[in-house]
Amino acid sequence: MIARRIPRRLLALILGLAALLVLAAALLFKPDPPIRTEAAVPRPKAPSSPLPRPRVERIRSGATLSDILSRHGFSPSEIARLREEVKPVHDLAKLQAGRTLRFYPGPDLRMIGFEYDIDELRFLRVLSEDGRTKAEILSRPYEVRKAFVWGTIEDNLISAVEKSGETLPLALGLAEIFGWDIDFYTDLRSGDPFFILYEKRSIDGRFSGYGNILAARFTNRGKDFCAVRYAYPDTRAADYFDPAGGSLRKEFLRSPFKFTPRVSSRFSSSRLHPIRRVLRPHYGVDYAAPIGTPVQATADGTVLFVGVNGAAGRMVKIRHAGAYVTMYLHLKSAASGIRAGARVESGQVIGFVGSSGESTGPHLDYRIQYHGRYINPLSWRFSPATPLRAEFRQDFERTAVRYGLLFRAPFLFGLRFFLLSLF
Repeated sequence: MIARRIPRRLLALILGLAALLVLAAALLFKPDPPIRTEAAVPRPKAPSSPLPRPRVERIRSGATLSDILSRHGFSPSEIARLREEVKPVHDLAKLQAGRTLRFYPGPDLRMIGFEYDIDELRFLRVLSEDGRTKAEILSRPYEVRKAFVWGTIEDNLISAVEKSGETLPLALGLAEIFGWDIDFYTDLRSGDPFFILYEKRSIDGRFSGYGNILAARFTNRGKDFCAVRYAYPDTRAADYFDPAGGSLRKEFLRSPFKFTPRVSSRFSSSRLHPIRRVLRPHYGVDYAAPIGTPVQATADGTVLFVGVNGAAGRMVKIRHAGAYVTMYLHLKSAASGIRAGARVESGQVIGFVGSSGESTGPHLDYRIQYHGRYINPLSWRFSPATPLRAEFRQDFERTAVRYGLLFRAPFLFGLRFFLLSLF
């Protein structure tokens, strides 16, 4: 086989375009050094004397504070006193299984203190100094780097994000951003692409969690949804906007679930009732879900009613701004703190899926009223929230343009890391 030579002019054009792309990547996405930062709590200070090498223990499921401390030489009275002295800083009765404890023995092998990992970034340090107990919550310094990932929906968002190499919290973050416009069960289509620019935290080179999603793009049913995070320079309050400066927030979330279960029955003026076997209106949307699945409020509001309401079973009813009322029927139970008169926020868990009342199986019947009239939650068009403040539009647009180019040519981000590897 004779190889066909590429004409010189075409070769020069290809090389020129490649050089321009590399230059664009270098100019648009300048290398960002990792940000060395820390949680909003004090950094560890060196104790008055160096701590000895600790004995490390992982908390077993079902273990109590008394169980753990008694094995390390603490008497029942010492444990009771310690719990009370530390409680203003952290409740030792709420130790979580799987977390790590580090015990520090003194010269006589009695414990002089211990540390408990509250989460990846914070830990509790308890030391005995001069006969007194000193407790404080300290932070570990961590680094923040920007990262970029893209993928395509095959089955659901979680598996698509995991297939791209990331984990569940990033998928939940993306769903929360676009949850005003996209129902991540009923709306998704195989082949829908997504792009995410986000922050990754690390401690000593080890992944410790995600920071903010800085920008994202999701194409659903051929329509592009773009989000750019912008923090106002004067207040540092941040929100997500589309490239034109419109708020992604709407009056209501598209779904009362983070990831929507199967829709088992839709809004209808005439439906055969599954129990009574007669035709009657069904003024809600039924979601089939396992018992105990968390149900979220779809907008800020005030709880009007919590309790049993005949065929609706256990339900929560919430009043919202703009003459809207939402109802959540057939619940197993309401969430802690949900009672008549309580204020709730959009996305807050207000109850759990059950099968109370007239129900043939576990599901949620979700309903909305507008000026006292039932509306279809899946087709109603809700108004957007407050748009970007006009005085910051120019600053916002500079960021939006950079991210927009990245989403249109994601390989530029790969070129950026290639450039970084050269220096």
